[in-house]
Amino acid sequence: MALAEIGIIGGSGLYAMPGLTKVKEVRVKTPFGAPSDAFVCGMLEGRKVAFLARHGRGHRILPSELNFRANIHGFKQLGVERIVSVSAVGSLKEEHKPLDFVIPDQFFDRTRHRVDTFFGGGVVAHIAFADPVCSELAGVVEAACERVGVTGRHGGTYLCMEGPQFSTRAESNVYRGLGMDVIGMTNLQEAKLAREAELCYVTVAMVTDYDCWHPHHDSVTVDQIVAVLMKNAENAAKVLRETVSAMPQQRSCKCGSALAHAIMTDPKKIPATARKKLKLIIGKYVKSSGR
Repeated sequence: MALAEIGIIGGSGLYAMPGLTKVKEVRVKTPFGAPSDAFVCGMLEGRKVAFLARHGRGHRILPSELNFRANIHGFKQLGVERIVSVSAVGSLKEEHKPLDFVIPDQFFDRTRHRVDTFFGGGVVAHIAFADPVCSELAGVVEAACERVGVTGRHGGTYLCMEGPQFSTRAESNVYRGLGMDVIGMTNLQEAKLAREAELCYVTVAMVTDYDCWHPHHDSVTVDQIVAVLMKNAENAAKVLRETVSAMPQQRSCKCGSALAHAIMTDPKKIPATARKKLKLIIGKYVKSSGR
């Protein structure tokens, strides 16, 4: 029996899930190494939920150091079918104000040092990724924002940068010129791996401040940013509870069959080690016998 059906990834400022009951910490071993932390499993609004602090409790892991594969595989091992990922972002548009939430439907990749696929080692797969976010799940989150009184804008592009340094002003202005909405360091790889694992995925991008393009950027103090982070985390907890409460029991999207036509490798040519490592990901398409 699945330990969880809904996964929540907490980003900067959200290191625990308020309201979780019947709490049990679960440490998961994956074929890709250790996840960021123990998964905190429990009940939220009558649903089985698993919470993971993306950077580890105490914020110990750089964006470039995150083991994205282990995190997503760990959710899959627990039985999760949907992931709501919360992260702090900078705004690249005046209309996205601090304390606003953006639910992007697109990503743009500016990373350089990330492993972002389960495949390789003798197995080739090419998933469709034109629409990287589950629209059904995004709709649930957007409605939840409205019901709890948080500004939640559905649509827009999340630019994923490498970090850990923030952008130069020249970079920030280029991103604005390209029409990007928000900037962060973590969510694209999660979205890619969730799609490969046939999990629904949505990002809740919590605007902390304007990126360095903004004329008032340099006048923002650390204290002000921390205060916004804390308020965002409080609002995120409300949105997440409402999202979980309103989540449909069954999925009607195509996320659960993303790999149906994506695996290119002849099953007879897949090495036994790769077949074993990827059993949870490809098992329903590639039998253990290799046929």
